[in-house]
Amino acid sequence: MKIGQDILNYESELGEEFAEIGSALSKLFAKALPKAEGKVWHGHPVWFLDGNPVVGYSLKKSGIEVLFWSGQSFKLAGLTPLGKFKAAKLEVPTVKGLDKKQLTEWLAEAIKIQWDYANLPKKRALVKLTKF
Repeated sequence: MKIGQDILNYESELGEEFAEIGSALSKLFAKALPKAEGKVWHGHPVWFLDGNPVVGYSLKKSGIEVLFWSGQSFKLAGLTPLGKFKAAKLEVPTVKGLDKKQLTEWLAEAIKIQWDYANLPKKRALVKLTKF
């Protein structure tokens, strides 16, 4: 999957240290999610499978935060629950703190384990999109 210009523009505005992390994440997401569409959504890079958001990242005070929309349902431990739905996060303060092997495993789970976020506003509830 080619990384879109909107994501490259986002990365270029992060500053050198965080742009390096963002670039590494974008490449990893593109490789692990070849059928995903990556775009800047609500101001941050997000990757979608069939219109459903699965993973993205943004700059926070503590550094780069990776968000897995269905992460609370993943079997592999290590993510921090976030919000009242099924999302979970991972903080990546430095490029050296980026565990590509573990991230690749979570990305594999993101393909298999999806809650239907695309229809959340319409249904007013999360339903399973995939069987898990």
